[in-house]
Amino acid sequence: MKKETYKIKGMHCASCAGTIERVLLQTAGVRSASVNFASESVLIEFDDRVVSEESLAESVGSVGYRLDVGVQTKKEAASSGGTSETISIKVLGMDSPHCAMVVQNALKKLPGVKNIDVDFSNQRAKVIFAPKKLTVSDIFKVITDAGYKPIEEEGEAEEVLDREKIEREKQARILKTKLIVGGILSVFIFLGSFPEWFSFVPALLSDYWTLFILTTPVQFWVGWQFYSGLKLLVKYRTADMNTLIAIGTLAAYFYSASVVVFPDFFAKGGIAPKIYFDTSAIIIVLILLGKYFEILMKGRASEAIKKLVGLQPKTAKVLKDGKEIEMPISEVQVGDLIVVRPGEKIPVDGKITEGDSEIDESMVTGESMPVHKTVGGAVIGSTVNKFGAFTFETTKIGKDTVLSQIIKMVEEAQGSKAPIQRLADLVSSYFVPVVVAIAILTFLVWFFFGPSPAFNFALVNFVAVLIIACPCALGLATPMAIMVSSGSAAVKGILVKDAASLETANKIDTIILDKTGTLTQGKPQLTDIISFENEDRADILSFAASLEQRSEHPLAQAILRYAASLDQKSSHSLDKAIIDRAKKEKIELYKLLDFKAISGKGLRGSLQVGDQKIEAYLGNRALAADVGLDVSIYEDRIKKLEDEGKTAMILIVEKRIKGVLAVADVLKEESVKAVKILQQSGIDVWMITGDNERTARAIAGQVGIKNIMSEVLPDKKSEKVRELQAQGRIVAMVGDGINDAPALTQSNVGIAMGEGTDIAMESANITLMRGDLMLIPETIKLSKQTMRIIKQNLFWAFFYNSAFIPVAAGVLYPFFGILLNPIFAGAAMAFSSISVVFNSLRLKNGGT
Repeated sequence: MKKETYKIKGMHCASCAGTIERVLLQTAGVRSASVNFASESVLIEFDDRVVSEESLAESVGSVGYRLDVGVQTKKEAASSGGTSETISIKVLGMDSPHCAMVVQNALKKLPGVKNIDVDFSNQRAKVIFAPKKLTVSDIFKVITDAGYKPIEEEGEAEEVLDREKIEREKQARILKTKLIVGGILSVFIFLGSFPEWFSFVPALLSDYWTLFILTTPVQFWVGWQFYSGLKLLVKYRTADMNTLIAIGTLAAYFYSASVVVFPDFFAKGGIAPKIYFDTSAIIIVLILLGKYFEILMKGRASEAIKKLVGLQPKTAKVLKDGKEIEMPISEVQVGDLIVVRPGEKIPVDGKITEGDSEIDESMVTGESMPVHKTVGGAVIGSTVNKFGAFTFETTKIGKDTVLSQIIKMVEEAQGSKAPIQRLADLVSSYFVPVVVAIAILTFLVWFFFGPSPAFNFALVNFVAVLIIACPCALGLATPMAIMVSSGSAAVKGILVKDAASLETANKIDTIILDKTGTLTQGKPQLTDIISFENEDRADILSFAASLEQRSEHPLAQAILRYAASLDQKSSHSLDKAIIDRAKKEKIELYKLLDFKAISGKGLRGSLQVGDQKIEAYLGNRALAADVGLDVSIYEDRIKKLEDEGKTAMILIVEKRIKGVLAVADVLKEESVKAVKILQQSGIDVWMITGDNERTARAIAGQVGIKNIMSEVLPDKKSEKVRELQAQGRIVAMVGDGINDAPALTQSNVGIAMGEGTDIAMESANITLMRGDLMLIPETIKLSKQTMRIIKQNLFWAFFYNSAFIPVAAGVLYPFFGILLNPIFAGAAMAFSSISVVFNSLRLKNGGT
């Protein structure tokens, strides 16, 4: 499956978006299509083996629109010289769907622009352009003219983030300076504007010319950034929140300035007209205060990616001709041998070739305990080597490393659009022109039908409508919550691919858990040693391990691992007495003289025990029958083991049955607890496995699952998911293997265990980096918290805008004599944006 974003040309309303989505979803090979009307783009997930980009373009073209897949026609190639360049730009200040639309509309008017991809959540724009027609400085100039700060994204990710941080800090310093100056001047302007309230104020401060002089620097220096909105209106014929603020405050300022310069013209009946310098100055300062807090808070919201990027080491010690050479990480190649000493960060992904160590993988997996790694063990770039020194071979570099993929997934999740956001996008795109129209209508109604002085009432209400209606809070409501929650999830070891998955996770009512590697550890372990006829169980272990020492079979490996380590946890049923004796005697394997695997039955071997050559067998009932032994007297004990889902292996030495060893893929420690929590939260839990029903029921019984799908072939797992979905269920599939990939893709939410295969993780919507089942209820909890925060944000943003615009327009005045002072409108607007940011940041602390 391939997932790409394309630009669409020809859309002019929300119904166009619906038409395009329908035609794409009817195209063979297309899994999903999400059209963003505000940014005129579509995110399509499709199988490129079934449908090509050209076919997608043809489907969209069949309903009258153009899908830009970046394929040039001959005419376009000729006109552009056949070449194109791509530039990725960080656009500081572009933090809502409307801002993205403004930047995009401005860039679209440039000659030579072929494609624009705008992601406001990560404040990023990607522009494909013809260098013969357009330069990078032209692109930067247009973005600057639109009121935003462009930074080119080139070099290492850490350098880009450093530049962004420096620029953000610079913006914060400038805003702080303007706020201090503007705040001090505004206090004097406010005191001087109401001498009847503040009798202690000197007459000079109440003079109109003094107020005019004090207000002018606030209007044109402190509030300079808002005039980009006017440039947009005049030069690019589009509008944003800055347009509303600029029009509103300038209307108040120029009217008041006219009163100062031409007092006689405005005087009627000997009464001096009112001035509104305080209105424009205080509104500008309050809105800048809101912007200042937004800049500070947004820096906190993107901390997760900064932490991840900051993990990456800058150099590596590479072995070249037997010598260690320290080189930049960008020069490391796949296959290079790298030396890592205690306390150092592992530079890139690889496999250990020499040595062993304890490695702290907490920043990637969320697992607090160091993980022991030996020769052949995989190591993850940017994790910390705690104790031993080792050499490893590089397997992945650059964008292919685990950490780079995590960063990419987090960024994609933060930049993706949740279904609930569509309404907010749509409202934001129409909001500014509608508000301007309402403001003009308000002015006209008050001017022609309002009480005297009609112009004053008309002006005040005109300004109040423009200021109260800024759509910032609406634009921030969803992406801010998604950004914080996906970053918070990444720190816990939960990687969410897209916002839609985060939204769907809170609706899950059915979870299917794959048995092997998900509920269980995925590696068979020795669980029981049962002796017959008072045989010594430590001897049984010695004989079995000696017979298996040349076998690669997983059951053999389980016995050998146990014999080698002797550190199995007390949860297994092996007696402490065996462990103690084995440790004291330091079990040594007998020499294996000859060895033969007997297909479907077990194995036979000759062992050198002292001076004797002893024949021994290890296998099932059929092998015992071949040797000529009757196991019926031990059948009850063997069957009991098998009923518990274990594989029983009979040990025969010198034609005598000495005992039975049982091997099983044991449950993970947290499986029972995780299943119980899911069931208590009202979720229907199923287990799916290829094992026979008896084994499946044994494992399910241990973990407390009643719903079982046994003997399911790998290619049938997705069908089982479809069967449950056909009953109207929202299904999550949890798996770790290649055979789980189709089911993970079919489910509403696919959850992959991080210890599993790359294919499983690519097919899933959510990846649990440390394979801990307790992260599943944590994911659902986070989803519910995120949706609760988003709904709170949207409610207050919609409520605020819909409730206060009529009040600002003055509809309550005829009934209650209530008008909304533009100063309070400015304060309320700033508060609404800040409240959305702070409410979203609660997700960092669990939504409390």
